[in-house]
Amino acid sequence: MKNRTKYFSYPYQLWMIIFIVFPSFLVLLYSITTKQSNGLTTIQFTAENFRKFFDPLYINILWDSIFLAAVSTVICLLLGYPAAYIISRADLSKRSTLLFLCILPMWMNMLLRTYAWMTILGNNGILNNFFELIGLPRVNMLYTRGATVMGMVYNFLPFMILPVYTALSKMDSGILEAADDLGANKYIKFRKVIFPLSMPGVISGIVMVFMPAVSTFIIPQLLGGNKNMMIGNLIEKLFILNGDWNFGSAISIVMMLIILISMSIMNRFDVDKEGGARLW
Repeated sequence: MKNRTKYFSYPYQLWMIIFIVFPSFLVLLYSITTKQSNGLTTIQFTAENFRKFFDPLYINILWDSIFLAAVSTVICLLLGYPAAYIISRADLSKRSTLLFLCILPMWMNMLLRTYAWMTILGNNGILNNFFELIGLPRVNMLYTRGATVMGMVYNFLPFMILPVYTALSKMDSGILEAADDLGANKYIKFRKVIFPLSMPGVISGIVMVFMPAVSTFIIPQLLGGNKNMMIGNLIEKLFILNGDWNFGSAISIVMMLIILISMSIMNRFDVDKEGGARLW
């Protein structure tokens, strides 16, 4: 029976080879070869693409991307944790509605959601018209770093709320009642019981927000006006505008390594080893 069931995994293994392993191999191959390699017979291996990445110009872009992604992740955690807690403590009849409202924006394409914020933050947008209506001066909000962070927080906040909500809703109510019986006030109960038990969800949320935030390119392009290039914009420019697939692939490999290292570090804080960030 065991030998028969393994055949059901073959389609998934084939899918992984075609859509994960093979593309990853191509990216790695481009990153360690020269642009003049136009076939297997003329292939030339080089480390120049990785050496070029350590130019201060590109290192500054990398650090700026990590900084903006980290700021967005922290804001998502500060906003998402209370929201997830409120949803998990709501009545069962209201819980489904609150979750539906949380994930409703995700049904719309991220590009459209970002365009919508351009109409809100623009110089003639909804917010500036409201400011003018109540007698306040217009504020230049669009094409700033603040607009980029706000766009990332808005787009990735559900990825923080959902795993934290899952961890909180799975919490054993008997443990909370035991904390009450032992005389713990609300602050002590949250600090020593609720928050530690919800850490797997928090870690999953941090990883799920940080990963897309550090590599996004649409949001900085539309809301930031490309004034502060992020690593995603650099990769897009190298592939589409410059046609330098080799250097772009090398940066992609570096980003993959950074994300894997980040996930392994976060996994060390997952005491229950239940978080989605666990790789090894």
